[in-house]
Amino acid sequence: MPELAYRDDRAEVHAMVVGPLATNVYVLRCRRTGEAVLIDAADRPDLLLAQSDALGVRSVLQTHGHRDHIGAVTAMRAAGYPVVVGAGDAPLLPGYDEILDDGAVVEVGELQVRTLATPGHTPGSLCFEVHGADLLLSGDTLFPGGPGATGGDPTRFASIIHHIETKLFRLAPDTVVLPGHGPATTIGTERPHLPAWIARGW
Repeated sequence: MPELAYRDDRAEVHAMVVGPLATNVYVLRCRRTGEAVLIDAADRPDLLLAQSDALGVRSVLQTHGHRDHIGAVTAMRAAGYPVVVGAGDAPLLPGYDEILDDGAVVEVGELQVRTLATPGHTPGSLCFEVHGADLLLSGDTLFPGGPGATGGDPTRFASIIHHIETKLFRLAPDTVVLPGHGPATTIGTERPHLPAWIARGW
C-alpha cells in the first residue's frame, strides 16, 4: 500500500517502492479536484493499476527511461493511461504517447507541474517541480548525498551538475525532494555540498 510522502493544502503525494532495485513510484494528487498523475511506471503493474484507479490518476510522467523505472509502462498504456517522457529517453521505452519539453507545464487538477530537463543520468532525464508547493520529484537526477550516476563519463557528469546547479538549486531551500530511490531530502540540505560533489567527480 502507498505511504503518504507529502501533503499540503493543495497537493499530496503517495509513494510506493517496487521492483528489485527498490524504485520509488509516486502518485501526485490535487487535493481539491482528486485528479492525479503517476510518476514512473516502474514495476508491479497490478499494484500501480489498482492505486491509479483508486487515486484518480489520469496519466504517467516518466522521469527517465532506465529499465528499473519503466517495467509497468506497457500495462499502464494498455489500460488507457497515456505515458509522457523526455525526447532523449523516448527510444528507451516500450512505447509512449507524448514528448515533454523543458519548461512544459502539466496541469494536474488545479496543480501546475513544470518540467525541468536535467540530462546527465540519461539524455532525456526530467524532474518535475510542483508550482507553489515547494516540491520536486527528481527522478535519478538528485538524491540525498549527490547526483545520479553518470557512468564515469565526465561530459555526463558536467551536464548533471550544471542542471542541478542552475535549475534545481535555484528552488527554495525548503523544497522537498522526492527521488527515484531512497528517502526524501530538501534543496537546502543538499545545496551546500555541491562543491564536494564536483571535487569528488561523482
